[in-house]
Amino acid sequence: MSRLITWAAVLVAFVAVPFYLEGFWLQTGLFAMSAAVGAIGINLLTGATGQLSMGHAFFLAVGAYAYVSFSDDLGLPTPIAAVLAVLLAGVAGGLFSPIAGRLRGAYLGIATLALIFGGQHLLFNVEHVTGGFNGRAVPPLEIFGFAFADAPELILMNVPFGALERLWFLGGALLLLAALFARGVLRGRPGRAMNTIRDHEIAAGVMGVPVTRYRAGAFVLSSMYGGLAGVMLALVFQRTVPDYFGILLSLDYLAMIVIGGLGSVGGAVIGAVFVSLLPQLLTRYSDALPLVSAPGSGGVSPAEAARLLYGAAVVGVVLFLPGGLLGLLRSLRLRLPSLPTPLPDTRSSHVS
Repeated sequence: MSRLITWAAVLVAFVAVPFYLEGFWLQTGLFAMSAAVGAIGINLLTGATGQLSMGHAFFLAVGAYAYVSFSDDLGLPTPIAAVLAVLLAGVAGGLFSPIAGRLRGAYLGIATLALIFGGQHLLFNVEHVTGGFNGRAVPPLEIFGFAFADAPELILMNVPFGALERLWFLGGALLLLAALFARGVLRGRPGRAMNTIRDHEIAAGVMGVPVTRYRAGAFVLSSMYGGLAGVMLALVFQRTVPDYFGILLSLDYLAMIVIGGLGSVGGAVIGAVFVSLLPQLLTRYSDALPLVSAPGSGGVSPAEAARLLYGAAVVGVVLFLPGGLLGLLRSLRLRLPSLPTPLPDTRSSHVS
């Protein structure tokens, strides 16, 4: 009963947010939602299957630019363009999956760097598709005549509902569906097989688990999550910019799953919120923070300060919190039994 009350309160708070918070906080929350979807995808690959990928940003770029191209250049309805963009990201992952199925650990991580370098080259040079350095404007999503844009005007309870307010509910629904699907994967037979491959690859092969097939499948599924995150990010940014989809974004996603907790949906969400909110908060309150200032003014920029802080957080988690922030929350709950469970455990029963 206490868990039901907790989630009901979370739902009420989520619905109330657009009516009370300004655009900055809505945009920051939407960035966190898109990051959480992408982090769930990389956690399925790295946390659950043990496959290191440094190329996750490439699949976000595929999703973002494919959505723009399908809807703008081909004139497809935007919902169909979004679905095809996610599928195209999965196809891109499928083309790379033979390599992903045969490499492991650092070797796969180095191989996936080629996706980032190749992707950046294409984004800057195939200008008729990507717009080059300046990127491209993103068409707003429109479902059954309802546009997730500032126009036409929509007012609810005397609050103007523009693009951010409308996208808030769409982002929440997509994150919920992505989390539930990943939770089902991890709790079912595929999740147990993935965890076995991660922990005991030889034993998994002896037990009849098709190791290569599961590795390749996890890579494709992770790529599709990245594509969906890219579509969400494009809708929030309203412009695709090549510089954003570089190696630093891939490192951010690895930091998310390490800080939040490897191998669980809840850990991916917590880590994504932490990593995506930190630079926004530092930018917002840079005037009140020591050593943090605008770029070129002699101090540390908010983006640099954020990376220093969550870099330190990664080191702290590795040394002192092997379960990440999610593990810390669970240990606090054990010490304080009256507190409700913060997030459900989505690890399969195989995990020790």
